[in-house]
Amino acid sequence: MTVIALRIFGRLLPCVVLLAAAAAPAAPVDDDRLRAAQDDRANWLSYGRDYANQRFTPLQQITRENVGKLVPRWIYQTGSVATFQATPLVVDGVMYLSMPFNHVAAIDAATGRELWRYEHKRKTTKMCCGPASRGVSVAYGKVFMGTVDARLIALDVKSGKIVWDVPLATDTGPSERGEQLAADDVLRNQATTGATGVGANMAPLVIKGKVIIGITGVGYGLHLEGKRPGAPLGAVVGFAGEYGRPGFYAAFDADTGRQVWQFDTIAKAGWEGEFRSSTPDGVPLNRDIAREKQALAKFPEASKHGGGSAWTTPAYDPKSNTLFVGIGNPSPQMDDVSRPGDNLYTVSLAALDAETGSLKWYYQQVPHDVWGYDVASPPVLFDIPAAGGSIPAVGQASKMGWFYAHDRRDGKLLFKSEPFVPQINLFAHPTPEGVRVAPGALGGANWTPVAFDPASGLSFVAASHSPTRYSVREIPAGDGKPAVRYSSLEPIEEPNWGTLTAISTREQGRIRWQKKMDRPMVGGVMATGGGLVFTGEGDGHLSAFDAATGERLWQFQCGAGVNAPPVSYEVDGVQYVAVAAGGNANFGFKQGGALVVFALPR
Repeated sequence: MTVIALRIFGRLLPCVVLLAAAAAPAAPVDDDRLRAAQDDRANWLSYGRDYANQRFTPLQQITRENVGKLVPRWIYQTGSVATFQATPLVVDGVMYLSMPFNHVAAIDAATGRELWRYEHKRKTTKMCCGPASRGVSVAYGKVFMGTVDARLIALDVKSGKIVWDVPLATDTGPSERGEQLAADDVLRNQATTGATGVGANMAPLVIKGKVIIGITGVGYGLHLEGKRPGAPLGAVVGFAGEYGRPGFYAAFDADTGRQVWQFDTIAKAGWEGEFRSSTPDGVPLNRDIAREKQALAKFPEASKHGGGSAWTTPAYDPKSNTLFVGIGNPSPQMDDVSRPGDNLYTVSLAALDAETGSLKWYYQQVPHDVWGYDVASPPVLFDIPAAGGSIPAVGQASKMGWFYAHDRRDGKLLFKSEPFVPQINLFAHPTPEGVRVAPGALGGANWTPVAFDPASGLSFVAASHSPTRYSVREIPAGDGKPAVRYSSLEPIEEPNWGTLTAISTREQGRIRWQKKMDRPMVGGVMATGGGLVFTGEGDGHLSAFDAATGERLWQFQCGAGVNAPPVSYEVDGVQYVAVAAGGNANFGFKQGGALVVFALPR
């Protein structure tokens, strides 16, 4: 028997009560179980469902033929109306959900009944990147979560009580110079919504007794409030100078919280690199290499302020014991005067030894980035059929609008897909008048995870067309102070839209089909054994598409922006689809606080 219930701001309101039974106790999640997650039909054990980050479930109770009958089974209200990006995990009938501001709940996955709830108490109220948590990890009797106030915490899986709580960084607040600039210099009449300050938004990854996580907010800049209704993010502003700090990925002992290793996303030596004039695949970057080399002597310690946020949960290859991580933009963001060179290892896909954190290889998609082209979408692992066997590959959907595929043994580029969004003035540098660039810093493929179908070899990518104006200016500061140079990117008042694209990894990145969507796509994708692709939209719709053709087969209005990735799981023979509906403030999508769970009618 089950309970259909709505949890409204802390109260459980039963709609139909049928002698509800408690959820079965969760079996221990250990290393063997995590390695075998791909074959675990019933559960969703980690952020990407498995170590490969494929977000593919073999469940096929819901199919092309019956998905039109899908209906809500239960709804959980978090009590927070805020940007909601979480992937819920499901372990043996219990769902573990991270909410905005890092509250966590354990929920009966069949009924929506809350089992326990953890209320996070932040050490600071200032956040660089909003309140969103993208998920938790579950293993060894604990629930692990990185927090917006730069902590890594472990909760008891049965009670939600804190087991340990460790800081990820001590310098977590915004730069004092950033506050001064906002108040006293060129921005005196503009309100800020974010600034440099360390936090953690990504879902951790658990491997071999270690918890892997990275920090965000290390690329110096200010986020300004928008002036247009429905577009709260008005501009991002960067100032040249010695601002910001290096980012990192790190491993922590799952039992104690002790740090085991740390990989700095900025190279301490050789940060300037080769001064590449083009991307590694040959696209010109329009750099002034001579100017940069002259500036190198003036800024010899630029790497101390280098940036390189960690936005995304890594993929992991147990056979080679390799982590695949994405690295964000350099600091200061956009303005490059004080950071000559390639700014290694920013805007790179990198392979790390999971035991030590040492670098195996890297591929820098954009050397010396000034556009905000972080490697933000999670890497995904798959095999490409080849003569005599297969090639182990790692793919990544980029902000520039290409899906890259590499040999995961050495980083060799295997192919770069056809563009999945329009590309306009790509790699054009900012001007005083402003230059229109697409994709801009919002993407292409932003932090949104892709899905991969191992049977067809198709990768499904949700992306955005959001042209942006890039400009650079110098403004007199007054009172005898030197002029203030700053660079900015601003949304352009023109139609923005999204794409959902099926890319064939077996045909060198050829696009099999593409759907143009009404709004930018920021949330995530899931593929199923029933031949379906699920994804959400900022207007509140969750939709199911035919994975082979792209035909939309089903749609449901969730009441707030669906800007989180869907998941699917099974309890007592019933397949469920769950998604967070809470919107995204940066895109102006309607905010809410619901987790909506669907199933076929009884």
